[in-house]
Amino acid sequence: MISGSSTNTSSYSSEPYDRWFIHHSRGPVMATAVHAGHAMREELLPFLEADDSERRREEDPMTDVWANTGDNVFSCYTSRFEVDLNRARNKACSTDPNDTWGMKVWKESPPEEMIERSLKQHDTFYAMMRGWLEQMIAEHGKVLLLDLHSYNHRRAGPNKAPASFQDNPDIDLGLTTLDHKRFGNVADKLSRTLADTPCQGRYLDVRGNVRYPDGGYWPEWVFANYGSDVCTITLEYKKFYMDEWRAESSLAAIEDLRTGLKKAVDAVREEIKKCR
Repeated sequence: MISGSSTNTSSYSSEPYDRWFIHHSRGPVMATAVHAGHAMREELLPFLEADDSERRREEDPMTDVWANTGDNVFSCYTSRFEVDLNRARNKACSTDPNDTWGMKVWKESPPEEMIERSLKQHDTFYAMMRGWLEQMIAEHGKVLLLDLHSYNHRRAGPNKAPASFQDNPDIDLGLTTLDHKRFGNVADKLSRTLADTPCQGRYLDVRGNVRYPDGGYWPEWVFANYGSDVCTITLEYKKFYMDEWRAESSLAAIEDLRTGLKKAVDAVREEIKKCR
């Protein structure tokens, strides 16, 4: 579905998928939540090995709430296991457990025609984003893209100790997909504002490039194609805002995190205008 379009989208947007939320506005900030969803096409369900809870644990619930802090918003409600928009096309519908943290998602590979239907979403997404970003660049000159995700920190089990704080910040910023000479001040101010905004009575540990040495395919694609004009930052939120094993979230924590991101986005707007 498309919401609040204030631009002519026909020049770059194919027919949107029912499980995509697309909001166009005139501001210079885009936020995406490509792993927010859990839905899968009914025709794929007989081929699944992983159950509902296993798949949900590896998705990024509630990131779509934070994506609404952007002027321009894309949230995908299709499961990453149907098609992963954050991977290259040849890996976007993988049936190899090595690509899914050792989890066997599929009993057997779905038929090729079903995989092609999934990959059509991947093709449409990148064609749409090319036009969308180019229109934003033409209008604003420089653009901020926030790529929103979440990560598990209790992989040992629901009753086991969480992973160490040292290696698992509350928010891990992916800062390898931006030109630091152009956009370093934007990244620094965003990080400081996130760290200075409390969540449930405490200040957050916000660091950069701790868990992931590089970006996913989506931010890397943006950087490769538009790196001189788009400041692309990935935000990986530790799932301290929820019980990752029971799929239960704290609404108060989610709203505090949304408030923090909104403050950070507003704080960097003037910095974006200064970038050349």
